[in-house]
Amino acid sequence: MSRSELQQPVSAGVIAMVVGYTSSFAVVLTGLAAVGADRHEAASGLLALCLTQAVGVIWLSRRHRIPIVLAWSTPGAALLAGMSAVDGGWPAAVGAFMLAGAAYALTGFWPVLGRLVARIPTPIAQAMLAGVVLDLCTKPVKSLVDNPAAIVPIVLVWLIGVRLAPRWAVPAAFVAAGIVIGIDMIRRGEGIASSALLPEVSLTWPALSWEAVVGIALPLYIVTMASQNVPGVAIMKSLGYQVPWRDTIVTTGVATLAGAPAGAHSVNLAAISAALAAGPDAGPDKSRRWIASQSAGVTYVVLGASSAALAALVAVAPAGVIATVAGLALLGTLADSLEGSMSQRKGREAAVATFLVAASGITAYGIGSAAWAIVAGLVVHAVLDWTPKRRG
Repeated sequence: MSRSELQQPVSAGVIAMVVGYTSSFAVVLTGLAAVGADRHEAASGLLALCLTQAVGVIWLSRRHRIPIVLAWSTPGAALLAGMSAVDGGWPAAVGAFMLAGAAYALTGFWPVLGRLVARIPTPIAQAMLAGVVLDLCTKPVKSLVDNPAAIVPIVLVWLIGVRLAPRWAVPAAFVAAGIVIGIDMIRRGEGIASSALLPEVSLTWPALSWEAVVGIALPLYIVTMASQNVPGVAIMKSLGYQVPWRDTIVTTGVATLAGAPAGAHSVNLAAISAALAAGPDAGPDKSRRWIASQSAGVTYVVLGASSAALAALVAVAPAGVIATVAGLALLGTLADSLEGSMSQRKGREAAVATFLVAASGITAYGIGSAAWAIVAGLVVHAVLDWTPKRRG
């Protein structure tokens, strides 16, 4: 293959990963911190996600010669961001990540489990996701009132990006946030130690608690399967590729299990990134687009090297800056999930109940609102859908 023939798939893979990474890493760091990770543990989680995804992407695409792309679960990270530390703290969260990874692997080997998850009405799963990301999506509005000098430039850059180059709107907002942080550091005469810029792995011995299993592992598994893996398969099919289900889902499970002790919350089949790496931008020859996944894997490794630096930058950011970037990054997720939850007239009440419980942020018996939202939605759905049998 000539250099010109290689250039298109290679560049498509690089662009897909850069866009995906810069568009959602703030959500990942926010989510890990919400469930108990400190700055070093969150940075380690970001690095572990990049490395495990890189290995999985390179192996799967080379084995099957199709442009399979793995990613972290942005909806899962948003789910975590709407939580607080559970009983057992960060070790219990790590244990929940590992349990979710084991569930992914089991789903690959035992398709019945996947079909069981698929029986959860899509509007309920989408409403749960919409509810948990709602609070994060309101952060730009609240931060704009509290700290307009720092937030206005970020929002303006994002808005211009949406108008001119939607794919790059959130990365551009992050660049603007970086400039705002830099100016603030100069004004305060502070800096970041060079030692804080080096990537690091911080291992945590996992623990398990009932609250972590029900409040983190179960919602994380459901939202990742419903919002990432299933749509990822559909997107690949629309592009003319049949995803090898068992190999792919088992690989995501193993990757999650391997990365969890270092803080990685969830690895899954990519959806939006897959469309970038497997679509026409990766070249006219569909049989050669798997090369885009190879370059994506290498790019993951390079981006992982910046994990500690990004976590250090987040730590010194002015109030509301990172929350604004994370909120802007999730606006598309909120819009899609609201549309999906309300797309069917029948069962809309169950979706609304799910959304309200998830958005409430309640915690009862140590279990967060995401799990209670699923319960509420299923109960309302069952009651409204129940038809008594007529006796003959």
